[in-house]
Amino acid sequence: MIYLDHASTTPTDPRVIKCMTPFFNSNFGNPSSLYKIGREAARTVSQSRTSISKILNCAPEELIFTAGGTESDNLAIFGVANSFIENAKDYHLITSSIEHSAVLETFKVLEKKGFQVTYLPVDKFGLINPDDLSKALRPNTILVSIMYANNEIGTIQNIAEFSKIIKNYRRIQQVDKSDNPIYPIFHTDACQAAGYLNLDTDKLGVDLLTINGSKIYGPKQIGALYKRKAIKLEPIFYGGDQEAGLRPGTENVSAIIGFAEALKLVDSNRTKESKRLEKLRDFFIMELLKLPETILNGHPIERLPNNINVTFRRIEGESIMLKLDREGIYVSTGSACHSVSLEPSHVILAIGQEAGDAHGSMRFTMGKSTTKAHLGKVLKILPSIIEDLRKLTAVNR
Repeated sequence: MIYLDHASTTPTDPRVIKCMTPFFNSNFGNPSSLYKIGREAARTVSQSRTSISKILNCAPEELIFTAGGTESDNLAIFGVANSFIENAKDYHLITSSIEHSAVLETFKVLEKKGFQVTYLPVDKFGLINPDDLSKALRPNTILVSIMYANNEIGTIQNIAEFSKIIKNYRRIQQVDKSDNPIYPIFHTDACQAAGYLNLDTDKLGVDLLTINGSKIYGPKQIGALYKRKAIKLEPIFYGGDQEAGLRPGTENVSAIIGFAEALKLVDSNRTKESKRLEKLRDFFIMELLKLPETILNGHPIERLPNNINVTFRRIEGESIMLKLDREGIYVSTGSACHSVSLEPSHVILAIGQEAGDAHGSMRFTMGKSTTKAHLGKVLKILPSIIEDLRKLTAVNR
């Protein structure tokens, strides 16, 4: 098996499984219980929260555990917007045209509820122009949500620069006697960035930040939302006081422990692993671009170390994926969250490709197990697949 879809999910690290295992049986207590095994579970959750907070450079109480990246994104966005829902038409939100569906679909729901929404465009590399953000900000803007690194094309945004623009705008608002000195609130989805980029919330300058476990060799269905102390959110679930009242329900203790351990492991090896993958990435891109009618998607330099996204013109990406699948090679045509959709990727369309070409986009995302030999095998098999499919396309036309 050659697995090149780590942006979709990662295998759980054996060290993570080992630290999780006791909390399924012997240490099974409910952290809300006051007796001994409950207190022990609560203490372990607290230790995990502290471990993650050190990597994010935040206070432990600024972390809210959720069931994953999608829930964290929803809590961040609805949590801010729902305070203004009664007068939604009077307020403005900003996001980008290439966000993950967990963000983009949430904004579309809010738009239907009456909020004014600006979808920032990107250039051909998937980068947002800082001037576009500056021009989009309004006195009634309450939230900006821009992802740290794109899940499909791997392009990395300059989040720290965007933060400075937003903070400067806040200062201007305060001079004008604004009633909202902490608005606009700045959120970033950092799920793909974790393990490869710096997650220091102070250096990034964000107010809300989303991460999850399934992208970092941790368990699935666990995530966290960093929330700066000054930020107030409306809950999206009700029924308990857990997670400061923002995520009611018994904590998934084993998953929280696994999540914290996974983040610690990937962060400790982040620089070394990123350099290793960058070499493999650049080699693979160079070889792929030798194939006729192949286009690199995303920024050639400002991209995640493990991400390669290309368009093979005049071919359906799904056809390539299925043929590679038969060879035991697993890749993606885009986000796994839209794998059942036959629509071209909104990200590939946003960077300026025509719909016909966008259907031929392929995402290869590497991980800890990826070697140059794996990529070499793909490069041996892929050219003939592309050639055969192009011949078939020509015949069908």
